[in-house]
Amino acid sequence: MTKPKQYNRFYFAFLFFAATQPTFTLQSMQATDDTTKIDSSRLKTEKGLMVFDYEVIPIAKNQSIDLLGVHYFAKWNDWLYVGFGLHAPMVRGDYGGFMTFDSTIHVQRNIFEHLFVDGGVSLGGGGGGSSVKQSVELSGTGGFGKGYLGVGREFDTFSAGVNYTYFEFIDSSIKSSQWNVFVQKPFSYTIGSYVDSTKMIELPYAFLEGSENILTLETNTIFQIDPKGSKTQTIHALSLQFSHFFTNAHYLFFGADIGYKGLPLYNQALHGIGYRYEFSPRTHLRIQIGLGSGGYSPDDIDTGSGLLVYPKILLEYLSEENLGWSFGGGYLVAPLGTSKNYTVGTALNYHLSVKQSSTKESAILKGFRFNLFAQTEFDAHVNSKKHHDIKMLSVQLDKLLNENWYLATQVSVAYNDFLGYPGYGEVAVGFGMQNKYVPSSRFQNFLQLLIGANVYGILFKPSIGTNYTIQDNIALYGQIGKTMSIDQMDLYRKDKNLRAYFIGFGFTYRFSLL
Repeated sequence: MTKPKQYNRFYFAFLFFAATQPTFTLQSMQATDDTTKIDSSRLKTEKGLMVFDYEVIPIAKNQSIDLLGVHYFAKWNDWLYVGFGLHAPMVRGDYGGFMTFDSTIHVQRNIFEHLFVDGGVSLGGGGGGSSVKQSVELSGTGGFGKGYLGVGREFDTFSAGVNYTYFEFIDSSIKSSQWNVFVQKPFSYTIGSYVDSTKMIELPYAFLEGSENILTLETNTIFQIDPKGSKTQTIHALSLQFSHFFTNAHYLFFGADIGYKGLPLYNQALHGIGYRYEFSPRTHLRIQIGLGSGGYSPDDIDTGSGLLVYPKILLEYLSEENLGWSFGGGYLVAPLGTSKNYTVGTALNYHLSVKQSSTKESAILKGFRFNLFAQTEFDAHVNSKKHHDIKMLSVQLDKLLNENWYLATQVSVAYNDFLGYPGYGEVAVGFGMQNKYVPSSRFQNFLQLLIGANVYGILFKPSIGTNYTIQDNIALYGQIGKTMSIDQMDLYRKDKNLRAYFIGFGFTYRFSLL
């Protein structure tokens, strides 16, 4: 009867914080319109880069591993970019499930007409291999660094070039220099001030249709067909997908799935193209095909080199202008392995920027935050045995529901080992409460409750923290909380019960969208 005590301090903190906030109802969670409309001149254009790179890394006494990298960089000034990304194998060796996650500082400068030089440094974590033993050989403790320098050329709609790179995992056999090739796609987007989140904005008289973007959170069930690996059970996963429409019907997407039950922390990342057919203004059929990489370990689930192909169909119903629900399924196959799967999922689709027309006079600005931070789980215990600190790189997306409530999605990857093995990670979703943002006060405090998963099952992660304003769209981020495994109802392996406190520090990029 003593176990519940570890939850009590967070329950009391939650109740105290909730008592100081507005009454929580379903209606209160909807974005609230400011009675005073703000002018569209307060909108501004931000620029960034989507970068794809590919390299082949030789490994002593093993087959080479080829890594496809996908990175998002936000433009800081004329030559400096910051962002995050991931790497995953494609067609060489048996490395299905190997994956890395990183943060990057990127510099780029034109030197002659369309020619430019670029360079950067990435730090992150990850791992994987054809077996647990090989994962330790390839990934060491899970932390890695990458540096690169190269040249490129700008074309009409994209850029391409080559870099000389150095890629090293700490205490591992991956430690090599090689050339890579890259393609960059510049993009721009219109944002509002963070302080204007949830306010009504007047649109220009001739406001044209803009690009539509959709953020999808899905619970996905993966049914294995005649599996050859040692893990034959059904995989339950959380999926996060971002879709960008370049016409009213056609879109590009990038998505990632992480398992939480059956095979916790099974992982895959895919990008591709889709088509939308509108039966009515509220009912849509979407067909998409993705290409990417994923798995766990070829011994457990045989995705071979990691290459995945994933055709999928979804039926969506819009319950509100910017909120939809969908049900769909697909066929997930590893062409260079034996893994074949049917998938079924239900999803919540948030339309980040809906189509605007010249007849629309106003719109509500929706608030968002990207938090990039280092998270350390300390005073960690697995059952009653003391474990060393678990150090992770974390990204969290917050969607403001109103001034005081937000929806949070968090992904974390360790850059040191857990129980002696690299590649530890966590994924979590939940709600947070915060005080209203006031420009005259630098602090915006929050309390959040997240439910997530690691390799052994379901976790509960309550925390408190703050954003400290540097400028309207940039803040320092800090939080402290506790990680607790939920071992009731067979949601967590009882012999791997985890509990730890955690602390996180980093940066927040915050803004509002139409």
